Amino acid sequence: MGSGSRELKIFSGTAHPEFARRICSELGTGLASAKHFRFSDGEIGLSIEESVRGADVFVVQPLCNPVNENIVELLIMLDALRRASAYRINVVIPYFGYARQDRKTKARDPISAKLISNLISWSGAHRVISADLHAGQIQGFFDIPVDHLTGVPLLATYFKENLYDDLKENGVVVVAPDVGGVVRARRFAVFLNADLAIVDKRRSHEVANLCEVMDIIGDVRGKVAVLVDDIVDTAGTLCNAAEGLKERGATRVFACSTHPVLSGPAVERLKASEIDELIVTDTIRLSEEKKLDKIIQLSIAPLFAEAILRVHSDRSVSSLFD
Repeated sequence: MGSGSRELKIFSGTAHPEFARRICSELGTGLASAKHFRFSDGEIGLSIEESVRGADVFVVQPLCNPVNENIVELLIMLDALRRASAYRINVVIPYFGYARQDRKTKARDPISAKLISNLISWSGAHRVISADLHAGQIQGFFDIPVDHLTGVPLLATYFKENLYDDLKENGVVVVAPDVGGVVRARRFAVFLNADLAIVDKRRSHEVANLCEVMDIIGDVRGKVAVLVDDIVDTAGTLCNAAEGLKERGATRVFACSTHPVLSGPAVERLKASEIDELIVTDTIRLSEEKKLDKIIQLSIAPLFAEAILRVHSDRSVSSLFD
């Protein structure tokens, strides 16, 4: 019997229930009932309040701040669903925390992304659906199938519609903020039929999240620049790159990112930066203090909803991007 003939149930953790509700709205279904609570000593408690026996279950939980608590809550949910005899447990992780700890950069470093992947698999997950993992090899860290979605079409469509005149006159250049983001930026540039440039930066190994622009490879003078990244965390990379682009003659600078982590000094940096607009998706909930006029959040929930529907009915997910 295929999973498509089984009951579909969508549960949400506490990290981003609004996102789970948007998915349910797209699918025309309700959110399954689960009670989240805390014991007096701070331990996480959970009660699944309806039967999941034989059901095709999807658990929505981005691993964002507070990342460690959200991870533990997810693991507890997976264990509860496994013990309740769910037919299949699919984990929907819009933003995968610890993804930047994907390799050893010096002796005795952990590979934390692999550890988190193992914990999710061992807790009972049968499949993972995520978007724009920081490093593609993380898909291989899991011993279960991973459907890897991307926010590139959603974000690129925004610029295709809002920078139409500039694109028509070939006055737009897509910029990778570092060498590691070239593949993503090239896909973005192809979608927009725009030129490509690359920021050559040096990252400090003494101070975390600190980098400086060294040079820009490509012609940006007289053009509108669109910086493309997967994660905007402290915003140092994007803000420094934007300043460098303006110094080298870019007329306007926009930026986009799938995951708006926006930690530490990010908001203040963006306020003072040369970036005209930052376009992000809703893989992470933005608190009120992070909702700046120059930050525009687009919903990627419809893409996740379609992926969930295809997984549930045993149809291709990769064809979404054909």
